[in-house]
Amino acid sequence: MEANKIKELTHKMESLSIKEGMGLLTDLFPGKVGFSTSLGQEDQVITEIIARNNLPVEIFTLDTGRLFYETYDLLARTIVKYGVDIKPYYPETQAVQDLVTKNGINGFYHSIENRKSCCYVRKVEPLKRALKGNSVWITGLRAEQSPNRENMQLLEWDEGNQILKYNPLLHWTMDEMRSYINNNKIPYNPLHDKGFVSIGCAPCTRAIEPGEDPRAGRWWWETSQKECGLHEQEPQVANKS
Repeated sequence: MEANKIKELTHKMESLSIKEGMGLLTDLFPGKVGFSTSLGQEDQVITEIIARNNLPVEIFTLDTGRLFYETYDLLARTIVKYGVDIKPYYPETQAVQDLVTKNGINGFYHSIENRKSCCYVRKVEPLKRALKGNSVWITGLRAEQSPNRENMQLLEWDEGNQILKYNPLLHWTMDEMRSYINNNKIPYNPLHDKGFVSIGCAPCTRAIEPGEDPRAGRWWWETSQKECGLHEQEPQVANKS
């Protein structure tokens, strides 16, 4: 999608509510808008908005096979509460077998390269399958989550996946998000109350200490940009010419 068209659409959407913004995108791209949920607090907010307003958005999740029990339980509770379909995407069996054979069941602890290989097999490749055929990818990214996300835009072109990415909660604060969850009685992962801010796979996530960066609990044994590859691609942002 051309940068000037993204800029025009961004200008139009900046004055819209999240419900109105998603509604506009589903009108512009009927049947081609998907939302990826990892069942985090941000994603639960977006799921509630989609469900409450009966928006024609496909909701999907990436089941890596190594998630916390609490995440699976929340998935089940969310489907029941909101009456929505949340389609799971799984890694390819042969790819997982090859990965484990080569690196070991917990090989991701041994190097950043091994960890990124695991993330690719369990998350990035399934995401590409999930997004195939869609024109818009809705995410729960917030700018204050990490330095890598501070420069993201409300709307941006994801070059790696060749798709328009919409980040409706981009400028929400943690307090705003928690207030919305409490006011609307939205179910959330109980691990959030135990110091887990960003929740991914069980072997790769720990609670953070007071004052630590929100992403410190992800891949806690390494010093890196703390991304799995889902959002690493350099975006074509709306203000580019």
